[in-house]
Amino acid sequence: MPPRLRFAPSPTGYLHVGGARTALFNWLFARRHGGVFVLRIEDTDAERSSWEMVTGIVDGMRWLGLDWDEGPDVGGAHGPYFQSERLERYRAAAERLVTGDHAYYCYCTPAERDQALKCDRRCARLSAEGIARLEAEATPRAIRFRVPTGRTSFLDLVHGPVAFDNANIEDFVVLRSDGHPTYHLSVVVDDIDMAITHVVRGDDHVSNTPKQVLLYGAFGAPLPQFAHVPLILGPDKRRLSKRHGATSVMEYERQGFLPEAMVNFLALLGWSPANDQEFFTRDALVAAFSLEGISSSNAVFDAAKLDWFNSQHINHMAADEIARRIAPMLRAAGLWKDAYLGAERGWMGQVIDLLKPRAHKPADFVERGRFFFSDAVSYDPEAASKHLAAPDLEAHVQALRVALAAAEPFDAATVEAALRRVADERGLKAAALIHPTRIAVTGQAVGPSLFDVVAVLGRARTVARLEALERFLRSAAC
Repeated sequence: MPPRLRFAPSPTGYLHVGGARTALFNWLFARRHGGVFVLRIEDTDAERSSWEMVTGIVDGMRWLGLDWDEGPDVGGAHGPYFQSERLERYRAAAERLVTGDHAYYCYCTPAERDQALKCDRRCARLSAEGIARLEAEATPRAIRFRVPTGRTSFLDLVHGPVAFDNANIEDFVVLRSDGHPTYHLSVVVDDIDMAITHVVRGDDHVSNTPKQVLLYGAFGAPLPQFAHVPLILGPDKRRLSKRHGATSVMEYERQGFLPEAMVNFLALLGWSPANDQEFFTRDALVAAFSLEGISSSNAVFDAAKLDWFNSQHINHMAADEIARRIAPMLRAAGLWKDAYLGAERGWMGQVIDLLKPRAHKPADFVERGRFFFSDAVSYDPEAASKHLAAPDLEAHVQALRVALAAAEPFDAATVEAALRRVADERGLKAAALIHPTRIAVTGQAVGPSLFDVVAVLGRARTVARLEALERFLRSAAC
């Protein structure tokens, strides 16, 4: 049978890096083997759960492209499953455990339960008459699982065989006195009902697994295969937290990270392919992913590496796709023209290819390429003071402007040859013209190859900007 996997977050917080990595591993395995990926919201903790957090989780999943395959119909699309809609199912399952003598009613008060270091099974020893009396008095009761003697073991696909002495597992509550299930009951009932074949989750769930293994046995259901993935640590080797800059997945979107880069980065936090490959497209990740590649050692979150992945994915992205992604930013800055995806598409592609090598985020195309999209060029003060103070510079710039106005063809090689010729004729080093010209056309002291920039900018706009620099120099001289 094709595998069936699930991601089951609790909506008590947004989708963070650790949860996103867990969701990704499940999604990759399901897609790799033609299986099913289920999204299930574990919202039985009504006090701590919120719809805002549900929305944050769903938005994060969609941004990462982790689509799920099943769920209630919501406007023609699959919505996630919600545990809060299955409370009666959990209550029935808990009663079934009592009927099968795998669990018993616990009438201890919350205070009594808190005072006890470990359940002493006093309620398991109640007589039928005692139980009848308490029931007649409508005494609040929980349902507690009866842990058998012996050992509980399972095979973990990451850590290998794992075993626990049942003497260290107390009779645990599966249904609270308010009728709400505990995590152990709801997760097992859901995984059985949804025929989950593989449970891939964080290492912090290893200690929960023996209780769940016991519940599977009590329900007479086969065990799924468990794979507990390593934790994600900060550079200081402590568990990743806000002090390391960890935040919701959607915050990374707001910071300008591409979902492709985030997926690539998350996949390599605790998993590695059979070779040393680092750059992966989504399809390549699906083809390469295996649970055997998951390490048993903790992973370290490296923000600099995420930046690197972002720049790599930008450099591998087609110019048209980058143009579509930066269009909203250019529009917000008042710099967008629909022609950039139409009649001027080729020119836009040249601009993007020039800016790509220095771009780490989509916003860099707007910030560093503004001079392409607007003729309002502002000179960087530091660059101007350094490169626009040479004597006779106005005359040198005028000579270059005349040369470029006549240059044929107007391409990078011809522009460079013209500039170097003017510099030689006027007894200058080429740099004495290159730096002022860069400031004239871009406003900055650094950037892509000047000659490529001028060629893409075009003759008319270049000549106009050199004229503007001449006016600036005359004004400064006065």
